[in-house]
Amino acid sequence: MESPLALYRRYRPETFSEVIGQDHVTAPLRAALANNRVNHAYLFSGPRGCGKTTSARILARALNCEQGPIADPCGECDSCRDLARGGPGSIDVIEIDAASHGGVDDARDLREKAFFAPVRSRYKIYIIDEAHMVSPQGFNALLKLVEEPPPHLRFIFATTEPDKVIGTIRSRTHHYPFRLIPPRLLSSYLSELCEKEGVAIEPAAIPLVVRAGGGSARDTLSVLDQLLGGAGPEGVTHALATGLLGYTPDSLLDEVVDAFAAGDGASVFGVVDKVIETGQDPRRFTEDLLRRLRDLVIVAAVPDAPATGLIDVSEDAGERLVAQAARFGAADLTRAADLVAAGLTEMRGATAPRLLLELICARVLLPAADHGTDGLAARLDRLERRMSVTGTPAPAAAQPAHQPAPARPAPAAPPPPSPSRTRRPSRWGSRPPRPEVRLGTRRRLRPPVRRSRRHRVAACRWSRSVACGPTSSTPPSCAAGSPGSTSPRTPRSWRSTSAPSPWGSPTPGPATPSTATAAPRSCARPRSTWSAPTGASRPSSTPVPPPTPARRPRPDPHPVTRPRRNPPPP
Repeated sequence: MESPLALYRRYRPETFSEVIGQDHVTAPLRAALANNRVNHAYLFSGPRGCGKTTSARILARALNCEQGPIADPCGECDSCRDLARGGPGSIDVIEIDAASHGGVDDARDLREKAFFAPVRSRYKIYIIDEAHMVSPQGFNALLKLVEEPPPHLRFIFATTEPDKVIGTIRSRTHHYPFRLIPPRLLSSYLSELCEKEGVAIEPAAIPLVVRAGGGSARDTLSVLDQLLGGAGPEGVTHALATGLLGYTPDSLLDEVVDAFAAGDGASVFGVVDKVIETGQDPRRFTEDLLRRLRDLVIVAAVPDAPATGLIDVSEDAGERLVAQAARFGAADLTRAADLVAAGLTEMRGATAPRLLLELICARVLLPAADHGTDGLAARLDRLERRMSVTGTPAPAAAQPAHQPAPARPAPAAPPPPSPSRTRRPSRWGSRPPRPEVRLGTRRRLRPPVRRSRRHRVAACRWSRSVACGPTSSTPPSCAAGSPGSTSPRTPRSWRSTSAPSPWGSPTPGPATPSTATAAPRSCARPRSTWSAPTGASRPSSTPVPPPTPARRPRPDPHPVTRPRRNPPPP
């Protein structure tokens, strides 16, 4: 009894309409065939098992059909029967594996045979699989032939790494990139195949088969073929798929997720012990746990994700996901997913994967040990869940609608000045601050100026003219000469002059006294505190002295000069 062929060979597509998941490639090719605008060279690229070589055979079949070029081959002519699913093949369609025929000698042999006309068909077609394995010398040997082929010659390159094909070849071809097949489309395709094979399969086992295939149609059919071969009378069950494919059972994942939600460390580490004792791979368990947390994050964000098909799970599994996501907070879920993802990266190449798995579980269970933002958000989520379970506190009593506004406190009076900081009034009037001289980085004050009696008398005159003012009819006692002098000294502000008064019409000044009177050195007369009220005019009988001219500054007896930064050379 002859054994049947593999599933991917028995169900290989024969037309472009049977190719699944590659509509972006098959539709333009069918349009080019229908309009007879076929190029002389094509480049098909994409992941393994997604239909590159199959599409190349279908294109060759459509080109050499007796009714062609046509979008869908007739399947009745000799060329179509030769290139059919179980056909012997055509002598005019040559398929070359570049992994073993990629040298320059093979390229020269191909170039010599390519100029011969086809035997039975319209075109001689070369399908070069794994084209990235061709050496640069082999591509250079084929360059002229690919650029200007004979009218009967066509090239189809298929590769998984188009970047390794030299640019001069890529620029002379039409490039069509293939993609991985979507999981939902693969699931429906597997269900149809199982019906054709007459084998029952549980809906919960189909996502495991699709996940094992990784989006490749050939790999998925190989996995399904393995499960069909080991299926019993009840067909392909979820337990059979889990055991053969090495995935973690859903019961263990449900147990560890529930323990994380309840904060039960004993249950979590008990599950880890079961994983190790049953001989499962800790890395595979960590990967499955991360996938479960990812599903919970999606369900927490989109509650109807299982119903809308956003997550490819069965109905009962979707209900369990919704119930588990309700027991977590958003921050707690994302923190757990981040920790498991980081731990999975650290487990690659680790010598003790069980130890790392236990550390990951401990980090997820103890958010208080995480002092970052994620740990704080996880603790807040747990507090909110506990408050929602135990109940919220009673609301405070209602306050009256109109409540008088609290009286604003009066501004505090400024504190009195400290007596230690009160400066004593100067005897000779206010003095300007001593200037500072900066020399480099050092600071030095100018030396104090030693004032003579003449300077002090002048300062007293200036201060009396400012403080005493024109409120007195006689000059101050300090304005007279020094004791024992024969010539009286009258200040300039008390001389006879006719100056305009700021308080009204000009008033002549008083007469200068003719005799000198002895006066003490200091001004003993009390200073007047009278000031004119606002809007009032000063009586015209009071003499008003003219404004005192500005005093010329005395030159500094100790000048200080800034030294030159760069002294001149001697």
